[in-house]
Amino acid sequence: MSAKYARAVPVLMYHHVSTSPGMITVTPDNFAAQMDYLARAGYRTIGAAQLAGFLSGEDVPAKSLVITFDDGYLDNWVHAHPVLKRHDFTALCFLVSSWPGEGGVRPNASDNLATMPRLLDHRAGERAIENGYADDVILRWSEIEAMREAGTFEFHSHTHSHVRWDQVAGSRDKKRKALQNDLSAARGALRTRLGEVSDHLCWPQGYYDDDYREVALNAGFRHFYTCHTGTNVGANPLDRAASDDTERTIKRLEVRDRPASWLASRLWVHTRPAISRAYLKIKR
Repeated sequence: MSAKYARAVPVLMYHHVSTSPGMITVTPDNFAAQMDYLARAGYRTIGAAQLAGFLSGEDVPAKSLVITFDDGYLDNWVHAHPVLKRHDFTALCFLVSSWPGEGGVRPNASDNLATMPRLLDHRAGERAIENGYADDVILRWSEIEAMREAGTFEFHSHTHSHVRWDQVAGSRDKKRKALQNDLSAARGALRTRLGEVSDHLCWPQGYYDDDYREVALNAGFRHFYTCHTGTNVGANPLDRAASDDTERTIKRLEVRDRPASWLASRLWVHTRPAISRAYLKIKR
């Protein structure tokens, strides 16, 4: 008999769901099969607020998990949104807030149109953004609003510029100041466009150091999403009052372009904290 409450909450990490093959990309067919499996197996998605509660000691139902998407690509609207809507699932999308543009809502897979937006592969998308054509690869604010209204996505911060300031700033002081300005701009943009901004932040490229953490905490962030593999367990409820304002480092599972059976096996491991730790220890 399964536990009434979750002992661990896996957080799945996606980037692209696209017909254009490439790195960090899952095909629409595999994504649909993975979501179909989650629904059949009784998994339920929780949002950022419920995850925060779990990490601070609150109970969430067994088979709870979090689905995340990094960067805010157009294909999240075209292919992921219709599948999530079909299953009444909610995902977290971490936006680089300087990238979304204006314009009308573009067609997605639920529209059954012969002509769909052209989807660039990851490398081509990077070049488009660098050359000032982010609209070719990134969500528009109108699409973000449609996804929020449908309940398929929440939107949180992935910084304003996606710059690794540790790599480009000439000194530690300049790095800290640039990151401070970046996070301030991100919070301002999300508050202006969405009416709110949370304390959840996804580190660009998964990188962070002590300076990054300190600056982000001072900026008002408390929940930090990494690229570290693993699952997430909650705090002891007796410690909750003392830990409500504590920072939380959130591990994620990178979902590959594999059949649903691959995802099922990973979730079997990472919904069981002791087995998850042993598995990762063996892999290391």
